[in-house]
Amino acid sequence: MPTILRIGPYRIYFWSHEPNEPPHVHVDRERDTAKFWLGPVQLAHNFGFNPRELHKIEQIIVEYEQAFLERWHENFPP
Repeated sequence: MPTILRIGPYRIYFWSHEPNEPPHVHVDRERDTAKFWLGPVQLAHNFGFNPRELHKIEQIIVEYEQAFLERWHENFPP
């Protein structure tokens, strides 16, 4: 599971064994975890983050979305 960004308390990564799903990233902080679809950014799952923090994370994902998509396609070519 390659980490693609660490920013503040968050680790953003994707699993290397999910090539059959649309592009997405996972975000962890301590025991909390969430999954966001890319293109467009949309929350897929949330386990533990409060709404305010989810909004902050979503802003980070939007800011780095293009870089995340590039990394996704490098790891999972079409």
